[in-house]
Amino acid sequence: MSALSAAHFHDEEAAYAFVEARVWPNGPVCPKCGGGDRIGKMQGKSTRIGTYKCYACRKPFTVKVGTIFESSHVELHIWLQAIYLIASSKKGISSNQLHRTLGVTLKTAWFMSHRIREAMRSGDLSPMGGAGGIVEADETFIGKKDGATKHPNARGYAHKQAVLSLVERGGEVRSFQIDKASTANIKPIVDANIAKESMLMTDEATYYGPIGKGFKHHFTVEHGKEEYVRGSVHTNTLEGYFSIFKRGMKGVYQHCSEKHLHRYLAEFDFRYNNRVAKGVHDEARATKALLGVSGKRLKYRDSSVDAESAMV
Repeated sequence: MSALSAAHFHDEEAAYAFVEARVWPNGPVCPKCGGGDRIGKMQGKSTRIGTYKCYACRKPFTVKVGTIFESSHVELHIWLQAIYLIASSKKGISSNQLHRTLGVTLKTAWFMSHRIREAMRSGDLSPMGGAGGIVEADETFIGKKDGATKHPNARGYAHKQAVLSLVERGGEVRSFQIDKASTANIKPIVDANIAKESMLMTDEATYYGPIGKGFKHHFTVEHGKEEYVRGSVHTNTLEGYFSIFKRGMKGVYQHCSEKHLHRYLAEFDFRYNNRVAKGVHDEARATKALLGVSGKRLKYRDSSVDAESAMV
């Protein structure tokens, strides 16, 4: 039986019950005053599904308030389908595909996708690595910066969007949008996210020299001399991550505005950090994405949707 045949993907009452059980594991909480004691479920033919009333502040509310679902006219069970599809698609799923599959408009599909990516952001600030831990750091370049042009004979990556990623071997990845690859841009991120006792693995790029001096161990491989592995010294874990990321960005999403890149990075990081190799399957991954919906409301006007972005 397909996972998408579950009741909460097709029935609105079941969808509300499913979301409530995860967003409110200890019972309903009023998003207005934060109370949880004097709350009752409102009844009646004209009452919306899942409506509660807080008798402390006298305000009605549903589980959608204060989440990525707030003020959305899309039914909650459709939202759950969208979360499952994005969470279970290894290289992502385009807004066009969501539009056709879910039966919503193209702009609605685009906006839903970005709200779901917001839910996938972890914001984890705990140090990566530690004594005996290995953390790889590397950068890649994707698409084109907004407004940037490139001469046909020009070389280099100045016109592209730069991404720095850090991955702990056997653990998680964290990706960051940076203006350009330089010591000044990379060092604060590395220092804030990697424990100094870690073994730092990078390529031979000169900007990693000053960064590596702050760590107990810093090993490099010389890609320019076609050296990719020297015993346990390599950045191949990140190369594998970048391969999936680029195939998704080029083959599925095709165009990514510079102002939205951080959300796509959150999506690809989320799937990598909750992958099958770590025992997280599609249903559990979608449920974990659902646990991140609170406090991350994204308004349509804040997303600044443009025609080109909405078509991918």
